[in-house]
Amino acid sequence: MEQKFKKSIDRAINDANLTGALANFSESYKVNRAKAYEGIDFETLRGTIAERKAYAANHLDELCAMFKTNAEKAGAKVFLTKNPADVRDYILKVAKENDVKTVVKSKSMATEEIHLNAHLEKAGISVGETDLGEWIIQLAGQRPSHMVMPAIHLTREEVADIFSKEVDERLSTDIPRLVAVAREELRTKFLKADMGISGANMAVAETGTITIVTNEGNARLVTSLPRIHVAVIGVEKIVEKFADVVPILRALPRSATAQQLTSYVTMITGQTPNEDGSMKDLHIVLMDNRRSEMAADPKFKQAMQCIRCASCLNVCPIFRLVGGHVFGKVYTGGIGTILTAWYDQLQSAEDIQGLCIQCGACKDVCPGKIDIPALIMEIRRRLVEKQGIPIAAKSIYKVVNNRRLFHSMLRTASLAGKPFAKGKFIRHLPLFLSDLTDDRSLPAIAAKPFRDVFKTIKQPECREKAVFYAGCLIDFAYPEMGEAVVKILNKAGIEVLFPENQTCCGAPARYNGAYDVAAKNAEDNIDALLENSDARYVISACPTCTVALDREFIETFESTGKHGKIEKAKQLAGKVIDFSTLVKKLVDEGRLTLKEGKELGKITYHDSCHLKRTLKANQPPRDLLTQSGFELEEMFECDTCCGMGGSYALKLPKISASILARKLTNIKTTGADVVAMDCPGCVMQIRGGLDQDGAGIKVRHTAELIAGQLK
Repeated sequence: MEQKFKKSIDRAINDANLTGALANFSESYKVNRAKAYEGIDFETLRGTIAERKAYAANHLDELCAMFKTNAEKAGAKVFLTKNPADVRDYILKVAKENDVKTVVKSKSMATEEIHLNAHLEKAGISVGETDLGEWIIQLAGQRPSHMVMPAIHLTREEVADIFSKEVDERLSTDIPRLVAVAREELRTKFLKADMGISGANMAVAETGTITIVTNEGNARLVTSLPRIHVAVIGVEKIVEKFADVVPILRALPRSATAQQLTSYVTMITGQTPNEDGSMKDLHIVLMDNRRSEMAADPKFKQAMQCIRCASCLNVCPIFRLVGGHVFGKVYTGGIGTILTAWYDQLQSAEDIQGLCIQCGACKDVCPGKIDIPALIMEIRRRLVEKQGIPIAAKSIYKVVNNRRLFHSMLRTASLAGKPFAKGKFIRHLPLFLSDLTDDRSLPAIAAKPFRDVFKTIKQPECREKAVFYAGCLIDFAYPEMGEAVVKILNKAGIEVLFPENQTCCGAPARYNGAYDVAAKNAEDNIDALLENSDARYVISACPTCTVALDREFIETFESTGKHGKIEKAKQLAGKVIDFSTLVKKLVDEGRLTLKEGKELGKITYHDSCHLKRTLKANQPPRDLLTQSGFELEEMFECDTCCGMGGSYALKLPKISASILARKLTNIKTTGADVVAMDCPGCVMQIRGGLDQDGAGIKVRHTAELIAGQLK
């Protein structure tokens, strides 16, 4: 990642105004969004939106032609083009032919995408944004930092300064006064404008109608007062039927700003009259700019289901820290990364794609049902495919793909780390490694890995068998977690098998786009884990590893063209289960009994991202802990990422540390003496942070806590 980009990250993280504004909005958004969706089946609603938008994407040419026919029947002029330059030239031509001197615009991401304002201004035409946020940004000489709230990064003091310069008057930070100034300044622009330019939220093929959703009245003035109206619409806004507008209208305000209703819904079908009785000139520009290519791509076509609500930004822990000026280009956040890779070029997304920590929060709230994290992973894969793996990473992956060498190096690391270890922690590292321990301690590599410890465990005779996949952290850093898993399963009458040929699950390589490396890890693990064919389960106590075994091996083989390996990957997936889900099942079946009547004190629980959002298994560990006698005190934002993200914490330590600091505050606020979790990676991050913090709160894997509470 370029040094310049990293400096922009550091500036953003250290901007208290920015991080404060984004954090406050994110907190209130989650609460208000939940209220806005009360009484609505969100899954059903977004399923409908996804289905209708997917249909439109699959019939794009047909629906564009239908829209053109019906809009032109109603008196509009429709121009369809693939080339952004043609859009700019067409609008400039219309402006010159009609002697346009001034233009007013309502909010339009499509015009931002093609830099229309600069093109018109270069030709001597005055262009004024009229959306309040866009106008503020225009006056400040900046670009929007959010797709719905473009000026969210600015404080009222900064806005007052910007307005003061515009009106040549020292203004206070009184918001009603600032709004009054904006209204007065913009009114003149509306009345003088020769042309109004808008975007649209939907374009209905069946009727030729464009629909504009806003919270300010500026769009209605832009589309009604000037004698010429030009609507610039990306073809992804096309829907087939007028009825398709309804589900989008239900979701858009709730997802965008957590409102039940938006202030204005404007629908325009054909020409409308001017004040003098003449008919308004209506030009509708349908812009492609690689959208049809996206619709034809089997992976990325689902991105056409985006309704531009920006809910993915509102819940993103990274966006909350750095904002859209860092995390994005024209389009921001997770979906902005995807759109940048297509509407601009793949290389344009190279820096920003690395900001995604793969927590999956965006996927849960997307009303278009877009798997944003998966598409960002695909961007990474294609970047590696096109540019290759960096030399340093290639060397690391060669080691990871060689199980014997990899494990030998981990054993050596245990010895090499002893001079820096104090107890179970490494709190300081020398020279260029020092920043790795700035904000958290690192776990010392275990003197005896779990694979060695396992050989010393005497198991009772059991009628059932389960293969245990330990993953790198349990095997080489936290063998005590593995011991707890074995103890619990033995108590339920399950013999635990540990194939020594198991190795890294491949997640570090896969999450960095190196799918060929991950495929080799997958092959090795499948062979190892399926060698005991009579085992009923393959159990994992690490959600990231569980997801890899359960589904990512299959996806990796599909992406690398290794279709002959898929059947065995599916065979493995059929046996895979996460620790807490299996143990809860065993308790419910009466095969395990927890001690009753115990009062073990207050505990809080941190949801690992993969356990909750991918495996949907956030309830079993809570049930097990409360049944064991712990008093569960839910922390604020219990399901927000801890900032670990595998190698993310190494590549972007400042972001990781900032996310961790917030998590530690939320843990300490509960007053709990123990924080539980099901992910060894989260244990490493949070335990290391609390060690540096000195809070004295214990961090435990659920398995360790349950193991001591069995009858």
